[in-house]
Amino acid sequence: MVNTIKDDESTRVRPADPAVGSPPAHTSAGNARGAVPRGAPWLVVLLLVVALAWLAWEIWGPQEQGDIVATSMLAFEKQNALTVFSSRFDVVAESVSTPSVGPFNVDALQSRQAMIVPATVEYRLDLSDMDRSDFAWDEASETLQVTLPAVTVSTPNLNEAEARYFTDGLYVSRDASVSLSRNNSQQAAQRARDFARNAEVMSLARDAARTAVTQNLAIPLQVAGYGDVQVNVRFEDE
Repeated sequence: MVNTIKDDESTRVRPADPAVGSPPAHTSAGNARGAVPRGAPWLVVLLLVVALAWLAWEIWGPQEQGDIVATSMLAFEKQNALTVFSSRFDVVAESVSTPSVGPFNVDALQSRQAMIVPATVEYRLDLSDMDRSDFAWDEASETLQVTLPAVTVSTPNLNEAEARYFTDGLYVSRDASVSLSRNNSQQAAQRARDFARNAEVMSLARDAARTAVTQNLAIPLQVAGYGDVQVNVRFEDE
């Protein structure tokens, strides 16, 4: 009888045999390890949104501006000299040649020559020696004050190929013609220098210099992100 009870107990605790064709028990555990978490796609989308927001801020957001004076000086470094004005005008010169015989002048053989020659003069600014002391930035009014050196005047260029000559005299020798032309050229050069430096023309050149410098600074500063900066230009002798 005791043997019968033991046989019954062993029969109750013995695990049942797996059914034929059923999958192994470890298959469900392997599927659990390879499954993608449900929140992963939303995490990728969130990271993408954050990246796009950061990129938009870098491009369109407020930018840290540098030194406006350094930016202005950089604009000038690219052009050491700036031609701000050019003047073209006609110069009139006249010379007289009187031949002589010994100590006596022969007025009857006097010859005269007038010359009208076009001249060109350029007015330039030398920007190579400008430094930080020539720039002053007022952040409150967003105004850049620039102090310029004096305008320099080039040597007049006489276009003698287009000159017109008017010669008068009973007889003009070859030597007299050469002398008259030489004297007229010297006179024309001096008169061109005097005209180029007269107050009215210099005032026009200085006004042109102010306009040119204002434009040469305002555009680069606007591109650099400073907006509509007001540029005031003056000369060191003002």
